[in-house]
Amino acid sequence: MYIGKEYLFVDGYNIINAWEELQKMAEVSIEAARQELIDIMIEYQSYRDINLIVVFDAYKVKGTSLRKEKYGQLEVIFTKENETADAYIERKLDEIGRIKKVTVATSDGMLQQMILSRGGLRLSAREFYHLVKDTEIEIERKRRKISQNSINYRGTLDTRTLDKLKGLIVEEAQKKRKKK
Repeated sequence: MYIGKEYLFVDGYNIINAWEELQKMAEVSIEAARQELIDIMIEYQSYRDINLIVVFDAYKVKGTSLRKEKYGQLEVIFTKENETADAYIERKLDEIGRIKKVTVATSDGMLQQMILSRGGLRLSAREFYHLVKDTEIEIERKRRKISQNSINYRGTLDTRTLDKLKGLIVEEAQKKRKKK
């Protein structure tokens, strides 16, 4: 039995190199591909309500120290010099792998074996891609349903109530923009 929210670690560059649209983007700009993956993960994390950590290697960058960035609830890790994403994920699995439900999205065969030996679950880049795409479809379906319900209520609500609802919607949108 696991305690608390599920953890999902994403091997950032492994996923970028495995997903065709990100791979093509990376050929032009690795920074753009990295940001696109982060943007996709922000929406996925928000909808799935899990602890999602994207880990990028910085081990070849001289003089770097571990860097953490937060995007709402999403955590992005850039490893320190001489540390791979695999090593970082392995260390975290040693800390929480048997207490928390931990899944790692990667197609790195060695990392997948290590994940299983430390009590984690593995998700190949391809499986993760389809999971993310299914989630995007689910989100869009819910958005359409909410939009349709909104249209249905317009004729039944008085002007004052509609004005209050509009104010709440604007307020929520501003909060979301501030979080990004």
